[in-house]
Amino acid sequence: MNANTVIAVCAVVIAGAALLVSVSEARATRKHNQYSVRPILKLTTTFPVGKKAGLILSNSGLGPADVTASSLSLDGEELGAFDERTVNKVRDRLSVRPSAFTLGEQNFLKTDFDRFLLSVEPYDREQHKEFHDFIRHRLRVEIWYDSLYGGEQFRAVHLPVSRDQAR
Repeated sequence: MNANTVIAVCAVVIAGAALLVSVSEARATRKHNQYSVRPILKLTTTFPVGKKAGLILSNSGLGPADVTASSLSLDGEELGAFDERTVNKVRDRLSVRPSAFTLGEQNFLKTDFDRFLLSVEPYDREQHKEFHDFIRHRLRVEIWYDSLYGGEQFRAVHLPVSRDQAR
């Protein structure tokens, strides 16, 4: 083997290693960019006396969420999507009808989205005891969504808390 052959083989090995590093860095950068614009939907509850109270949907991520599906269950029975028709069926069962925001027409939730899905105002512990029980112990809401930039499927869930766990 002469010196020219050794130099050529070394050059090919170095070029191959550089290509592998470049591909690896490009994948890492793409993954980082997907995470940096990922939406993070959360379903939370709040019951401050004298203020607006209920179930809140918020996007605390850095990108918009593309809502692809939703479901609403009451006492373990699947009722349908979290749309106006289904939510109205549920609200009609309560003695005090809460305000509602549904996801029927809302496909994209912007980065700083923060809305009550079901709420009463002003909240009173005695007057809205049934509403509190409904949200905390009977209602299940699931929202499936995608990131606009990554195509990944995510899910936000509000689960009913058993009365034993609440104590």
